[in-house]
Amino acid sequence: MAIIVLGSHTYAGRPGAVLASRLRKAHDIATRYPTETIVVSGQDEAPVMATWLIDNGIDPARILIEPTATSTNENLERSLALLRSSGHPDPSRGQPFMVVTSDFHKFRTLVWAWHLGIPITVLTAVTLPPHRQLDFARELTAFPHSLARVLWRRLVAWWRQR
Repeated sequence: MAIIVLGSHTYAGRPGAVLASRLRKAHDIATRYPTETIVVSGQDEAPVMATWLIDNGIDPARILIEPTATSTNENLERSLALLRSSGHPDPSRGQPFMVVTSDFHKFRTLVWAWHLGIPITVLTAVTLPPHRQLDFARELTAFPHSLARVLWRRLVAWWRQR
């Protein structure tokens, strides 16, 4: 089992409100599971996330930084690759990965994990106003977009196998 924390916006090198909420949730989980590896994932935000966790008492040796992902599917794909390259057990052979994201982002994360074949349990951080309304509204377009991308990838894979 490992804890994967998906990134979100940072401002002037500090977590934005949505990311801070995810980090607080990740900190709570990391405290409950003190031996689990933590992956922080996101192109610009991963180092900021690692710093926040360390500043709040998490052992730096537990943290892996995935600094290249720019989307949900890349967060999951690249975090899995990083865990595998560091010798972490594959989730299909044991407990699913715990993925920390926001409540509005849960279903998109589940769709991508299903498509990629990565067993996960999604643990959500609460999104507070004023971000709540805007982020849930954004998800009204982002979720169907992700579904369309998953469908397209599956169709292309099916077509190539014919």
